[in-house]
Amino acid sequence: MRVCMLAYSFYDADNRVRRYAEALARRGDQVDAIAVGHAGQPPVQVINGVRVFRVQSRVRDEKGPFSYLLKILLFFFRSAWFLFKRAFRQPYDLIHVHNLPDFEVFATVFQRMRGARVIHDMHEVVPEFYASKFRIGERSVVFRLLALIEKLSIAFVDHVIVVNHLVEETVLKRRSVLPDKCTVILNYPDTRIFARTAPRVRTGDDFVICYPGTLSRHQGVDIAVEAVGLLRDQAPKLKFLIIGDGPERDNLKKLIVERELEDRVSLTGLIPLEKVADIMTTIDLGVVPKRKEGFGDIAFSTKIMEFMAMGVPVLASRTRIDEFYFGAGLVEFFDSGNAADMAGKILGLMNQSQQVDDLRSRSAAFIVKNNWAVKQEEYFALVDRLVSQTAPAVLAGVR
Repeated sequence: MRVCMLAYSFYDADNRVRRYAEALARRGDQVDAIAVGHAGQPPVQVINGVRVFRVQSRVRDEKGPFSYLLKILLFFFRSAWFLFKRAFRQPYDLIHVHNLPDFEVFATVFQRMRGARVIHDMHEVVPEFYASKFRIGERSVVFRLLALIEKLSIAFVDHVIVVNHLVEETVLKRRSVLPDKCTVILNYPDTRIFARTAPRVRTGDDFVICYPGTLSRHQGVDIAVEAVGLLRDQAPKLKFLIIGDGPERDNLKKLIVERELEDRVSLTGLIPLEKVADIMTTIDLGVVPKRKEGFGDIAFSTKIMEFMAMGVPVLASRTRIDEFYFGAGLVEFFDSGNAADMAGKILGLMNQSQQVDDLRSRSAAFIVKNNWAVKQEEYFALVDRLVSQTAPAVLAGVR
């Protein structure tokens, strides 16, 4: 099978895209990925059997909706041209498109005319994501337009994968998709990368907490910085490591300086997943400080299960999605948006080794049943079924 992964993201750091692509490559399929890259990266590179084509360079410095949209549109046209050229000499059997944006699925139109099946993988629900990112209301014209684009994009493809059950609930309630055209596949950790094989590697007596991920406002990393500031005197050995990049990077740097935390908080930028896993062997606590408001309340935290797989206890804000999946004592919760409560929970975990051990034990048992090695067969069955089917009419399944 010839497969293409299409994503406006950095392939090296996008664990969801890589899980699918590399699982297919391991089973013998020919897999390409179309993605963005950093300046200086090669335009074509083979990573674990997957040919990665970086058709555009990206810096996450978007200051508003228009600069964000312009970059996305440029990627849309470049990826569509790439797929158009290949449609006549090397057509794909399956194209797996990852949002954002939803309309990226239309870049596959010429390949679809040649018989390719198309999956739309909803990492995010775009209307809610956009509303959270740029502070617009759900009754606004923009929100309604994005909801219409969501519905048309889903109608165009053969099948939809959603990232969690609350996202599924959202798109079904909005009548964007029929239930039999939609499958939930969580961001299960790839235990080939995220697996604790040895005890924590200590380099000193510091207590290190870590956030790895996108630096967006809804992720609430600034709340974690404030919590570290509140513990300056009570926890002199506390360190905070931030891994990632995004639109809030400069604001976080400014906040770190304002709170005089340069000696406590470090920001590394984006790094490959394998290096993230290596760093996780050296930390004491993973933090996921999302804001509960709007989109953040239903955005599933991939990093929670990756921490669990690495034997790292997790402190997360109390959101609807994380309580839905991890409410049975798998993680420690704090009140979303409350830096003081987060600081108190950090201090408690620093001083309660038994509680930390209990978190590790429960999460390890959870990961045994919930990891990509176990769940990838569901994905294989889906793609094999789609490729074997007769192509349905374009724009089918909308109501």
